[in-house]
Amino acid sequence: MIGFIVAGLIIGALARLFKPGKQNLGWIATLLLGLAGSVIGGLIANLLGTGQIFELNVLGFIVAVIAAIALIGVAEGLVGRRKIRR
Repeated sequence: MIGFIVAGLIIGALARLFKPGKQNLGWIATLLLGLAGSVIGGLIANLLGTGQIFELNVLGFIVAVIAAIALIGVAEGLVGRRKIRR
């Protein structure tokens, strides 16, 4: 469980590094998006037959970072919409 949280932080931090521009997300949001990205990456790697969902492998890690980048973009869009409506 601790390894899963650490992996989520690493994946979330890498996603924020690769995503251009400034993100208005705290470390908890980074952790949660990294965890979600790691589950998505593990699921896709499992579907491709490279390992289990919670098993750390290269393909799952790469897909997890890409998924986390996409999730950060979605989160930014949702936060931006809330600010416009106010």
